[in-house]
Amino acid sequence: MIRLLALACLVSIPACTALPEHPVPEDPRWLTYAATGGPGDGRHVVLVSAEQEYRSEQSLPMLAKILAKHHGFHCTVLFGVNEQGLVDPTKKIRWEDETVTHDIPGLEHLASADLVILQTRLITLPDEQVGHIIDYLDSGRPVIGIRTANHGFLQNFPYEIDGKRVRFGEDVLGGSFRKHHGNWHRDSTRGIAVPEQADHPILRGVDDVWGPSDVYRTYKEGESLRDECTALMLGQPLLGREHGDEPNPKKIPLPIAWTKSWTGSTGKTARVFHVTMGSARDYQSAGLRRMTINAAYWCLGLENHIEPTSSVDIVGEYEPLPSGFNYAKLGVIPRPVEHYR
Repeated sequence: MIRLLALACLVSIPACTALPEHPVPEDPRWLTYAATGGPGDGRHVVLVSAEQEYRSEQSLPMLAKILAKHHGFHCTVLFGVNEQGLVDPTKKIRWEDETVTHDIPGLEHLASADLVILQTRLITLPDEQVGHIIDYLDSGRPVIGIRTANHGFLQNFPYEIDGKRVRFGEDVLGGSFRKHHGNWHRDSTRGIAVPEQADHPILRGVDDVWGPSDVYRTYKEGESLRDECTALMLGQPLLGREHGDEPNPKKIPLPIAWTKSWTGSTGKTARVFHVTMGSARDYQSAGLRRMTINAAYWCLGLENHIEPTSSVDIVGEYEPLPSGFNYAKLGVIPRPVEHYR
């Protein structure tokens, strides 16, 4: 009898510990990465790249692979594509061409997402696609916004609560891009943890945050971060674009990472994390990668599983292109989705 009970226990272990299947089918229009075991326990993270400047088409697949391989999250990466179905960071926005409408195949998979990570910039989506985003924001599920997400939508974001239009950057993320506080494409940013938040789970194990993008200003001069936001890290503009450059004495540090909550029209409240660093080359910083991975845990209520020495190592090769709009010089061209796997 004892042997039979032991055998029954052994047989039952895989059924008890097996991860759920990835909820999104493989498809040439998006990338999927299956969890390989870890605290994420098969929760589903959808990462959305649709911007023209900071090479998120390279950084978000890199983050997805880390989340899947090292941390146990199923991940799906969606991209802004052109009429040929190619990932196209060169596609214009409506300020440049009034006829442009953007396209992100797969946004319907937000319905199965436990967390969304957004890096969009001034895009205009068709009604059906923007509806999937609004439904997600009403669901009480968490949001991470990276850099340009705070000015992620230009037109056709018809989201209202009690008759008042919702501003995605200002209201959901806690601050919209107002101007470059640092010198655009001419300096870099050193992250400085807010001393009062040194024990916050998102900062656990985080050090040496640096990147070659500049600091955004997200509120008017003379004002401060919104009351509902908790600043975790400040960004000090440096005098150049090297890791060891000196601080710019004429530029004070401003918040570059914070938490807040968001309550949609259904009354359900979600955790939100926003980081205004986030170019693909910024994410060569292990400190920035760790802070973002930690934020995924925190957003999902898994902060007790954040380990300061857990792996945030890059999976495979990662050679991101520089930021900017000079696409020919930088080598930025429309490419198939599979190129970014």
